[in-house]
Parts: sequence; structure tokens; C-alpha cells
Amino acid sequence: MTAPTTATDVNQPSLEHAPPTGRRMSWPVLLLVIAGALALTSIVRLITGADGITNVSQMSTALQLAVPIGLAGLGGLWAERAGVVNIGLEGMMILGTWFGAWAGFQWGPWTGVLVGVIGGCLGGLLHAIVTVTFNVNHIVSGVAINILALGATRYLAPLAFEGHQGGSAKQSPAVESLGHFTVPGLSDGLSDLNDKGWFFVSDIAGLLGGLVTDVSWLTLIAVALVPATWWILWRTPFGLRLRSCGENPVAAESLGVNVYKYKYLAVIISGGLAGLGGVFLSIVANPFYLEGQTSGRGYIGLAAMIFGNWMPGGLAIGAGLFGYTDSLNLRGGSTNVHALLLLGALLLVIGAIWLAVRKKYVQAVITLVVGALVFAWYAGTNEVPSQVVAATPYVVTLVVLALSAQRLRMPKADGMPYRKGQGK
Repeated sequence: MTAPTTATDVNQPSLEHAPPTGRRMSWPVLLLVIAGALALTSIVRLITGADGITNVSQMSTALQLAVPIGLAGLGGLWAERAGVVNIGLEGMMILGTWFGAWAGFQWGPWTGVLVGVIGGCLGGLLHAIVTVTFNVNHIVSGVAINILALGATRYLAPLAFEGHQGGSAKQSPAVESLGHFTVPGLSDGLSDLNDKGWFFVSDIAGLLGGLVTDVSWLTLIAVALVPATWWILWRTPFGLRLRSCGENPVAAESLGVNVYKYKYLAVIISGGLAGLGGVFLSIVANPFYLEGQTSGRGYIGLAAMIFGNWMPGGLAIGAGLFGYTDSLNLRGGSTNVHALLLLGALLLVIGAIWLAVRKKYVQAVITLVVGALVFAWYAGTNEVPSQVVAATPYVVTLVVLALSAQRLRMPKADGMPYRKGQGK
């Protein structure tokens, strides 16, 4: 039986008509929610005087920190849409950081980008062999790859970097910059508007200014990969066959889809995207490889993918949120996080009202009590400890996942074992 040639050939109810666990938010509603959150943030900025929470520098830093998280999340999306859980994203990012810096300081940054992606692909290939061919538990394989990548790079770093200027057992020599761009006129105009401190308008200017000021070319590529992933996976026959492997591989096989091939391709692409995220860390965020520089971003990328309900758009929003909270460590951390306590308290009160409207009174009361405690924390202090600032991205990750858990729908066959011909 030949493989289907159009996107409508594979028309399994489990793939195209699977019932969602909750209502899907339309784009107009989503934009209104984002606008409302930004307006609330603007109110908090005016009350607290913490202008740093929406200025251009803060948003530019947030974008830079969101990119590796988003790339790791995209890697997880490709793998899990094909039915393979990829806990090994962290290890694939580590391979990307090492291979990217190793090639970059010798042959130039763009060569480093290519070699770093290949390094991530090698991690993906290993994960595919272990999980798809040998049917090993996906979680076990992913954890093993993380450990293997960490051990391999720790062993190779002294051999590759010691003896070179600026190199050591834990750090590579410096890599040349890929280059940055700023949109002339628009960047300065948005920065001036942001400095005026107007309600809402200046905050939007700060957000947009961060997107057009001192942006790396690799950031532009990473942003373009989000709509590209959506188009490939949801608007092409290739994408439909790949997603069918994650929803119902037996049905896909019965229609002539080579399930093994698509799983392999998806996991290798997944590793390449995670490797690209690692390259960003070792060439753009820092111009060198440094042991431990991924700092768990592979896991946060996986969390961003789950928050985004295995969709590219939601993943991008999640990566932006986590990147923003991570950026608080670098710019006015204590002051800005203290201001965000007020924002958190207001959001919890709004959430309590929403739950009460939906007649979930117990949850509403609990949410309101937590909101009151957060507000008391804000009102009773002038700043927060540095340990709280450092933990903020991880706390936000847990809270967001907990609040969004009821609306999630993972691919039906995600992580499930599959053998060729098992449906016969």
C-alpha cells in the first residue's frame, strides 16, 4: 500500500477530530488576554515605580533568554508530535554548546552554528535508536543522554580547549560574534516613547523596542522557526503523517506511513533544534562554551512546550514568559521581582473572581487566600531576597504548569511503545 500523498488522505478521527480537554482560545481572545496582562503590568509599574519591568533593555534581555528555551521547546514539540518523549533535550543542548563553540572558535561562528546543530542531531539520533528501534523507555533514554552528554563534554573540553588562548578545562576560547542588527529610526522612537512612562503605550513601546534593538541574526532565525514549524506540521502532508505517528501509529501504518522513518526524522530534528538552542548560549548569549551554561533550560523548554499544549504559538508564549522572569536576575532583580509580587496578587484575585463566576467556590477561596498572602508579602517588605530572585523562573514554571494542567492534551500515543506490524 502506498503512502498518502495529500493532507486529507490520513483522516483518522483520533488525529483531526480528537476532543480537546477544554475550549481552545481563539486568537482575538488570546490577544485581549495579552493586552489585559500588559495593562495590568502597566498599572503595577505606575504604582510601584519599577520602570524596569517593561523597559526596552528588560525586554531585549528577555528575548535573548527566551530563545534557547523556545528552541528546546520546539525540539520537544517535534519529537512528541511523533510520539517520542524527549527528556534528553538538556543533553542535546549541552552537545550544541560544546560542538558550536569548538567549531566556532576555529572556523568561524556560522560554522559553529552548523556543527552545533549536528551535535544536537547526534544526540537525537542516539535517542531515536534507543527508543524507536530498541523500544527502551523514553524517560530512561532521555536521562541517560543527559548524563552521557554532560560526561562527554566534561571529558572533551580539556582536550579541545586547553592550550588555546582563553581556553581552559571548563571554558572554550572566545568565538567571534554572529552580528546584531537594530532597526534604524524605529528602535530610537520606541525607546523614547518607552522613556516617557505613559500608561500602557510606553509598555507596548518597551515590548516592541526589545524586538528591534540589538537583535542577533540567530534570534531572527529562531523566531522564524516557530511559524515554520506550525506550517510544516499542520499544513503539509509530511506534517500530517508525522503527527499521525504520535496519535495512532497503528492506523498510520495501515495507510502506508513508514512510522519508524517519521519517528527517526522527528527525533533527529528535535535534537538539531535543541542543539541550536545550545549554540545560541555558547555563541550569542556568551561568546564561549562554559561548563554548565545550559542551567536546566532544556527542562524549562519542555515545560514551555507543555504549557503551550504541544502547539508552536503557545510554546512561544511560554518561552517568552520564562525568559522574562529569568531576565529579572540580570536587570534590577530585587526591585522588579518585588513589584511583580503585586502583579501576582492582582492576578490571583482576578483568578478567584473567575473561579467564583464558574461556581468553583472552594478553589476560589483558596486562590483568594493565596492572593492575600502574596499581597501581604508585598506590602510588608521593600525588597525580596536574592535567593527569591534566582528562584523566580523555576517557581513561575511550576505555577504556570499547575494552573494550565487542566487544559492540556498531549498526543495520544506519546511515549507509548510501538513495533512495526503490531496492528496486524
